[in-house]
Amino acid sequence: MREPISDKSTAVPLRFEAAAGLDANALELFARVVQAGSFARAAHSLGQTRAAVSRRVAAMEALVGQPLLARTTRSLGLTEAGRRLAQHARAVLDAAETARGTIRATQAGFAGRLRISAAPSIGRTLLVPLLAEFQQLHPGLSYELLFNVRRMDLLREGVDVAFRITRKPPEDLVARPVVPFRISAYASPLRFAPLPDPTALSTTPLLLFGAARDNASTLLWRSGKHSKTVQVRGVVYSEDLDTLIALAMAGSGVVLTMDCSVAQQLDSGLLIDLLPNWHLPLAEGETVQALTLPFPVASESARALVRFVAERWHSKRQA
Repeated sequence: MREPISDKSTAVPLRFEAAAGLDANALELFARVVQAGSFARAAHSLGQTRAAVSRRVAAMEALVGQPLLARTTRSLGLTEAGRRLAQHARAVLDAAETARGTIRATQAGFAGRLRISAAPSIGRTLLVPLLAEFQQLHPGLSYELLFNVRRMDLLREGVDVAFRITRKPPEDLVARPVVPFRISAYASPLRFAPLPDPTALSTTPLLLFGAARDNASTLLWRSGKHSKTVQVRGVVYSEDLDTLIALAMAGSGVVLTMDCSVAQQLDSGLLIDLLPNWHLPLAEGETVQALTLPFPVASESARALVRFVAERWHSKRQA
């Protein structure tokens, strides 16, 4: 675009009371013409004909009462009035592009940040693989992962979703069961074979979650109407479930954990279930619940994540 051209017509003040009647579409078109430097290039970027763009600019000039562009056979130049209007038109174009970018991001996924709370045993082994899939679907989202044993106050601490094992979720929260599970004994098939019943665990090297204990732990196993009580000791104790699972895959012992926490290892054959007909029940229940604040406080992205986890895990179990 050439420098502004000065002549008598450009000395006339721009009638901004008329310019105020220009809508955002007209101003955006004018900004694109200025940016392109020609009607032809502007028309190409807008998907319109050169004649249509020229007519619309002419209509704008008629509205403001003076020329906005000085036309030559080779280029366009801004008049003084056009230069002043171009400043406003550029602001409209920038705002429109920003809005379109936001809409595109929203259409491709959600935007903003999700604060997610979970116990480490749930977060690292169950949620992380699912979050990786969810992030690919919604790249506009960012995450703050709060994996700790402390039960956080969703409203006071700004948590969007909390994943907990509980039979009695707080009444002021919306709870949805998302992942049913069973706790069993898992080990490498290269070192261990299925056990006849849980009593065999008393002489099996166990990798136990939690702090080390001097005394044996008593575990109550169930199979239908049958139950067996077993006293066990660990050869390794850890509050990091990932470490215990890695040791189990390496053949160091048997890890007692939720099936959902070792789903990938079971699918790939790195671990096997040593007690497929038995399970270790939890007093807190055998379902991971997703807790959110009530609608409309809970964001749509938080509710979408809950639906995704529930549906994705259901499809995994059906596969």
